[in-house]
Amino acid sequence: MGRDDQAWAVFRCSLLSPLLLGEIPQAEREAYFRKLAAEERLLPNGQRQCVSVRTLRRWWKRLRDEGVAGTFRRSRSDRGQPRANQQALLNRAVELKKEQPRRSDVVINRILKQEFGRGVPRSTLYRHLHREGATRRKLGVSEQTIRCRWTRDEAGALWVGDFEHGPPVVQQGRAVKTHLSAWIDCHSRYIVEARYYLRENLDILVDSLLRAWSHHDTSRELYVDNAKIYHAGALKLACTELNIKLLHRPPRDPATGGLIERFFQTLQGQLEAEIRAAQLLSLGDINRALQAWLTQEYHVAVHSETKQTPHDRYHSATRLQRPVRLQSILPLFHRREQRTVDRDFSDVTILEQTFAVDPKLRGDRVEVRFDSFQTREALQEVQLFRLDGAYLGLARRYQREPGHHPQPAPPPQQNSIEPSYLNALQASHEASQQQRRQQGLDFQSAQQRNVWSLSSFATLVARLLGRTAGLSALSRDELDALRAFHARHDRLHEALVRTAVAQAEALTIPHVLWQLQSLLSTGDP
Repeated sequence: MGRDDQAWAVFRCSLLSPLLLGEIPQAEREAYFRKLAAEERLLPNGQRQCVSVRTLRRWWKRLRDEGVAGTFRRSRSDRGQPRANQQALLNRAVELKKEQPRRSDVVINRILKQEFGRGVPRSTLYRHLHREGATRRKLGVSEQTIRCRWTRDEAGALWVGDFEHGPPVVQQGRAVKTHLSAWIDCHSRYIVEARYYLRENLDILVDSLLRAWSHHDTSRELYVDNAKIYHAGALKLACTELNIKLLHRPPRDPATGGLIERFFQTLQGQLEAEIRAAQLLSLGDINRALQAWLTQEYHVAVHSETKQTPHDRYHSATRLQRPVRLQSILPLFHRREQRTVDRDFSDVTILEQTFAVDPKLRGDRVEVRFDSFQTREALQEVQLFRLDGAYLGLARRYQREPGHHPQPAPPPQQNSIEPSYLNALQASHEASQQQRRQQGLDFQSAQQRNVWSLSSFATLVARLLGRTAGLSALSRDELDALRAFHARHDRLHEALVRTAVAQAEALTIPHVLWQLQSLLSTGDP
């Protein structure tokens, strides 16, 4: 029953109640109906018109037989059912949708117009598909994610963090865009830390987290974006050290961060709208305004979902207490940069400041670790490590001026040593000479060594092949082939070449070389 049905029932009962209560005698009923029908009335649907006597009789009969329930408007018996001339059309639409669940109403209507000459209005089509269970969701092909609400039973259990673009500020005479880093407690909607920065990087994230941990201890879980800075190794190590479970949003799914996004929307509509309308605000100005707004407005306003203020809900007795020793995790966030120790000055440069290094490390590649939250002027020393992680010591800040860097001590005077290398080298040489003298001269090898020149060999081959021009008649490829053969065989002589040419199947260089190779392998003269 809808509100309109109830309004119609009240309207009908107000007209017919005198008859029901006996104020109008039975004999005067028709006269009463005619009197009512003669007057124009404002109907529950907003129209003004007269109600006929016949309609009043029907209303009276239903009130008398069925009571008040009979005065409600009755739906048509075929409500929701297609007309007879549309049944086949809609049945075909359902068939097309079930055949391909991802078909849109545009595609279905195009097919219907091709087959039936007409389509179905979009609203009618989807209403009928929904009733017949032929929508994508009901056919099981919908990819819509089933959401769950991010909440915890106690404050401090889960913090949600993110960055958001902030209003521009004036910094050193120019307008600079700001970035807001905020952390919200999931249970209470209390903002444990929020601050505007001029950058959006790991140093800013660490600063924001350290501020939150120092004032509110640590949470059991952190839920962050899938950006690169939230996957930094230092953040993962710090969460492991503090026994915090680090959770990341699924890629390309911003809806899961709705809690912090809703806070950003509230902030933009209230505080940032005023900041953007102001002029010449600095970073300090908007951060002071942010803290004042959180204290005076956001934290003391009753939340529409929790029905409590974020301040009261966060500071309740059920708040999770997890104290933290920041000194144990600060080294995890130290900045690390690789440097080569200067060969001349024996130092490294960090943030435009020089730090003296042990002269033994000149020219070495080292890793420099330092507190990135200290200013350049306050940074007095850095830690040095080998690239494999071994600690090398501290390097203290100094000036490149005479007397500011300790000079290396002169090497100690070495005593004379036994010339072992020289003795070994001389003994090896003498042994080699002795072995050659014992072997004597190898006359057979000397006789077999090829003393016939390449030019004589090539000229003879060309002449025996009928090349009257001699060596100049050979092509480069032919000459290269003869040179390679001559280098590989050291027992060539004129008689052997003549024999090979005489026994070759054809007067070509390949056939001659093949025959020469055969004669050399068999040992024939």
